[in-house]
Amino acid sequence: MNGRNRSDIQAGQTVDIVLKIDQPTGKLTRGTVKDILTKSASHPHGIKVRLHDGQIGRVKKVISPDMP
Repeated sequence: MNGRNRSDIQAGQTVDIVLKIDQPTGKLTRGTVKDILTKSASHPHGIKVRLHDGQIGRVKKVISPDMP
């Protein structure tokens, strides 16, 4: 699943995000979603989330579709 639809992402899921600093290279960071920051139903560059470790970025891929 890509990370463009808010309905596909929930707290507790494992996702790959692109941090703002990594946007030029596209380097992905893996983590667990703590908060969903994008309010709209979808976003062309990915839904913005905060991971449990505090990093913020846009979801590029949902790794774990299951809730913990």
